[in-house]
Formats: sequence, structure tokens, C-alpha cells
Amino acid sequence: MKLVVIGGTGRIGSQVVQKLTAAGHEAVPAAPSTGVDLITGKGLDQALEGADVVVNVANSPTFDEASVDFFRTSMNNLLAAGDKAGVRHQVILSIVGVDQVPQLDYYRAKTLQEELLRQGPTPYSIVRATQFFEFMDAVLSETSKSDTVNLPATLLQPIAAADVVDAVVEVSTGTPLRGIRNVAGPDVLPLDELGRVTLAAHHDSRTVVTDDKAGMFAAVTGDVLTAGPDAHLAPTHYQAWIAAH
Repeated sequence: MKLVVIGGTGRIGSQVVQKLTAAGHEAVPAAPSTGVDLITGKGLDQALEGADVVVNVANSPTFDEASVDFFRTSMNNLLAAGDKAGVRHQVILSIVGVDQVPQLDYYRAKTLQEELLRQGPTPYSIVRATQFFEFMDAVLSETSKSDTVNLPATLLQPIAAADVVDAVVEVSTGTPLRGIRNVAGPDVLPLDELGRVTLAAHHDSRTVVTDDKAGMFAAVTGDVLTAGPDAHLAPTHYQAWIAAH
């Protein structure tokens, strides 16, 4: 099977390419560095030639309102090129609860991407994942001060990037879901507690201050970013992962 991985040189995409190749598939990374431009469409037709599946894990260069235009244009270009090439399955990576946080520009942009995929001409699958373990350092830095880190008590159910890769590979090589698969880590934890665990693992003496107005996740209420009862739970626990890293 030939699978073209859009964003195939990034954190998730490069691992997806490696896993697919190891399983005996023809996995082709597509990215600006390989001559593919999702916005202009340059190189898309050539990249998708003979492809059975398109796996789209490309990300917007920004997380602000401009991300809406990025996902609108890139998804429309990819759907048109895939239809022209006879692609049989389009897969995207999205976010658990993404359609329940319209006040965040980036989440609204990803929701639009999902809607365009559903309306497109090709059988599809959407893999929604919770927040990656690997993003915790960036989350801490957003509201970091010299002696403290302010974080809200927003409930998260984070997942290791490697476990997300496994989910994307499984879905991409299977029958189109024509729907959503939610994947998440095994533990639900408040973000402020995740911050404390992270700082302790790094032997960082800063103190976490619970502040429900701090950072981007302050806009999220309730448990919308945790997986529901139908979710596929990954095996890796955050405490074990952070201790190993």
C-alpha cells in the first residue's frame, strides 16, 4: 500500500513514515522540504500520484486566527488533489474536544478542517488525540515567571506522541472509519498538577500557582479535553514517561 504522509518530516509525521515503512508499506513524506506546498498546491499532484491513502498530520505555522485560513486552504487543496489522484482514504490528526472550544482560534480552525474532510469526496478517518506529553514544557513556559508558573486546573488526559503515532498508523492502514477515533493517555490530571509533576521531574524549584485565568487552557472549562468512554486508551503513563525523559 502506498501512503503519502503530509507533514511527513515533522514530530509525528516522521515517526508515522518510519512505522509504516517498517510494516512493509510504501510511505512517502510530503513537506515543503520535499517540494510540496499545501497552500499553493505546488507539488501535490506529483506527490499523490499512485497513492492509496493520504495521512495529513501537517500543522499550521501559527496558532492564531491565521490558522483558520491555513487549514481551509490546505484541506481543500488536498481533497481536490486526492480526488484527482484516485486516493481511497484521507486521514487527518485532530484534537479531542476540538469542536467544544470555539473561543480558541486554533481549535476553531481544526474544527473547520474536520468539517471540510467530512464534506469531501473521499472516504475518511479522523484521529482525535489529547494533548501530547511533549508539549508540557511549552505550556509551562507560556506562563512562567522567575519563581512561579501559573496554571489553571483544567482537566487534561495527555498522551505520548509515540502512542499517537501508533493510533495514526493503525487507522491509516485500516478501513476508512467515516468518523472519529478518540485516543488518549490512561490518566486524567489537572493541568496545575501536571505542572508540579513536570517541575519535580526536572528538579525545578519553581512553584506552581493555580490560576484559572492563566494561559490558553484558561479558556477551557469542564472536562471537554478528556476522552469519553469510547476512547482508545494508550498504555503510557505521564509519570513514567517524564521520569524516563
